[in-house]
This record gives sequence, C-alpha cells and structure tokens, in this order.
Amino acid sequence: VQLQASGGGLVQTGDSLRLSCAASGGTVRNYAMAWFRQAPGKEREFVAASTGGGSNSYYGGSVKGRFTISRDGAKNTLFLQMNSLRPFDTAVYYCAARGRTGRIYQVDDVDYWGQGTLVTVSS
Repeated sequence: VQLQASGGGLVQTGDSLRLSCAASGGTVRNYAMAWFRQAPGKEREFVAASTGGGSNSYYGGSVKGRFTISRDGAKNTLFLQMNSLRPFDTAVYYCAARGRTGRIYQVDDVDYWGQGTLVTVSS
C-alpha cells in the first residue's frame, strides 16, 4: 500500500483544516488506518485511528472532541478533519496503515507510512 498525504498548511488559532490521505495498491476499507503527528524535537504521536472497515474510531487525548477521522471508500481516501486548531497542534502529520489484524495505537503497530504533510498553527 502506498499512502499520499496532503492538505497541510499555515492557519491561525481556531481555524479548521482537513487532511487527506490517498491510498493506492490496496483498499482503504480493508485496513486499520491512522494519523500520527511529529512536532520538531519530539517523538511521533498517535492522533486518531479507525479499525478495518471503519466501524470504530478513537483518538488521542489532546485532539479528542476537536478532530474527526473518516474514510471515503469510493475514493480510497482517509481524512482528518481538524477544528479549533491550536499552536500545539503544529507538526508534520502522517497517515498510516496496518496490513495485519489488530488496531493501531502506536508507531510499532504501523506497517505503511505516508510521506507527511506540515500543519502550522500561528498564535
């Protein structure tokens, strides 16, 4: 599976942004998929994930209630809707997929990574 993330940019505090992750070489609905982020000098952090088939979604504590993960099976694309953005959300955002059974909770659970898209939130 190849993953191509897009949609990052420079926004202001309180703004919204939607990230996209286009998949090729595999069908999105068959994989557990997730978003991670990595700020400068920090470790890669779990943001949100959905199970294979997209039936269940779950979020990291810092984004719960502000971010929403979703899929479009027809477009074979994963999305991350980000609302009420804050400066601490500034990071490179990566989409990820797992090619085995089970869920994604951490970096070691991931089999495929997208290239990352930069989100910068100014104060």
